[in-house]
Amino acid sequence: MLPEEVMYKALVDKDPSYEGLFIAAVKTTGIFCRPTCTARKPKRENVEFFENPKEAILHGYRACKTCSPMENLGTTPSLIKKILNELSENPSLKFKDYDLVKRGIEPNALRRWFKKNHGITFQAYQRMQRINTAFTKIQAGETVATTAFEAGYESLSGFTDSYTSLVGAAPSQSKNKQIVTMTRFETPLGPMFACATEEGICLLEFTDRRMLETELKILSKQLKATVLQGESKYFEPLKKQLNEYFEGKRKEFDIPLVLIGTDFQKKVWEELLRIPYGTTRSYKRQAMALNNLEAIRAVAGANGMNKIAIIIPCHRVIGEDGSLTGYGGGLWRKKRLLDIEKSQLELGI
Repeated sequence: MLPEEVMYKALVDKDPSYEGLFIAAVKTTGIFCRPTCTARKPKRENVEFFENPKEAILHGYRACKTCSPMENLGTTPSLIKKILNELSENPSLKFKDYDLVKRGIEPNALRRWFKKNHGITFQAYQRMQRINTAFTKIQAGETVATTAFEAGYESLSGFTDSYTSLVGAAPSQSKNKQIVTMTRFETPLGPMFACATEEGICLLEFTDRRMLETELKILSKQLKATVLQGESKYFEPLKKQLNEYFEGKRKEFDIPLVLIGTDFQKKVWEELLRIPYGTTRSYKRQAMALNNLEAIRAVAGANGMNKIAIIIPCHRVIGEDGSLTGYGGGLWRKKRLLDIEKSQLELGI
């Protein structure tokens, strides 16, 4: 556990970097909260801290209804999940405010949720889904006119304008274009974004990763592609294998990967894949494995530029003294990932 004065300051500041590191329980109300809870903050003498919700419950506390500490970070509300599932099954659907109200969703609340969790408007999300699907159909040989009307567009000119603005080329001139498909999904350690090309997964990051916007720009530039929300044949196998990993039922992944980086970075990432499940290495040992002991700093830098979290296990690299050093997803996640792997090895699984 962290020092209590550090945890209390994080609670008062609603500091998201402390999510997952502790639970704050309020003696006067009998309620426990996340570090980022927006409820009024209690006095220091009225707070005690626990490592996780289970400990707080065992001490007689109940979960806060404001911050929902029993739920995974970034959990999608059930009504919004239904909307997303409908769009996934039929991207040509167009949800207007009237349609949302009929489903019990307040339109402004939905817009705020999309801006916060996807960084785009709900209308932009719908448009990306439609154009991504249309791009795939046109690449497969369907006519532009047929694709436009199947995508729900009432005019060919409207479809062409929307398609061109997102893809960077008119439908009839986009054969040599490429799209990177993106999705958001939930894990026990918080929501993640995944990106895929036709060849495999090219990005897997927690949504609060500070470098995420930069990584997406690098992908777009180096692949000469547009990143659009949509569906990929790799996403369901990815989610399934990640779920198995978090449940302690999977030690290795067999999802095709697309490594986007310099030759040196790729060598570092390939070496990361050789670190056995449940074990750790120092940056120095990583440099030695690459026969380049002088490049410890460069190895650390390449680790930090890894765009495919968990599968390429940069969380298994630690400081020479055994300390948990930098991790893009947050040190608390690094600790949780290592704890998951260690616990399964101790159980002999």
